[in-house]
Amino acid sequence: MTENERQALVYEGERVDDLERNNLKIIQDPSRFCFGMDAVLLSGFASVKEGEQAIDLGTGNGIIPILLYAKTKGEHFAGLEIQPENVDIASRSVKYNGLEDKIDIIEGDIKTVSQQLGRAKYDVVTCNPPYMIGQHGIANPESAKAIARHELLCTFEDVAREAAALLKPQGRFYLVHRPFRLAELIVTLTKYKLEPKRMRLVHPFIDKEPNMVLLEAVRGGKSRMLVEPPLIVYKEQGVYTEEIYTVYGY
Repeated sequence: MTENERQALVYEGERVDDLERNNLKIIQDPSRFCFGMDAVLLSGFASVKEGEQAIDLGTGNGIIPILLYAKTKGEHFAGLEIQPENVDIASRSVKYNGLEDKIDIIEGDIKTVSQQLGRAKYDVVTCNPPYMIGQHGIANPESAKAIARHELLCTFEDVAREAAALLKPQGRFYLVHRPFRLAELIVTLTKYKLEPKRMRLVHPFIDKEPNMVLLEAVRGGKSRMLVEPPLIVYKEQGVYTEEIYTVYGY
């Protein structure tokens, strides 16, 4: 693809960001919802082995499938997204990077995705789901940012149920969420036979409480969970720790 053809994939008001991995780029629309550190940390926490197939639920602009392609040896990746505008921008990012044979962007609803795509199909499911419950204080419940942050179109129970349905036996589910909902997350995962196997808390600074939790659960796994050392994001204001630089790939 020529540079002019690439530029034709970027619409007015959008920008192209360098992912600092394998010369990959992503198209983003600041008026909708740009990816954050939670997506990057999830892509570093998840493991997709050689020959495996992975799908990201609620993929937004496709950031997680693109990063997993860059960071792992997985065979094929997919991203499911309900908002047509996000499907469009994610598909254009895939094309911009020439990854049409490696990444599929699929329009669909998390609540019914196993009916759409089939059960026990994937080795890995990832999700960076909406964190907030309810609609209190939302100015526009139909906005892309509100849908990404609040459980407006699906609940965590929907996510867990469908992840379990999509996974092959012993398949792995990776997610990033907020610690204040940790008890609920674990109860819901185990309800759908997704056994939590690995957990890591993410702290903005070493002396601050965690603001993210990374979880790995195995479909049909035995009851035993490893709690990994905490991940510290900043060593001082505006300066990442060495581990964060490694995760980002700088």
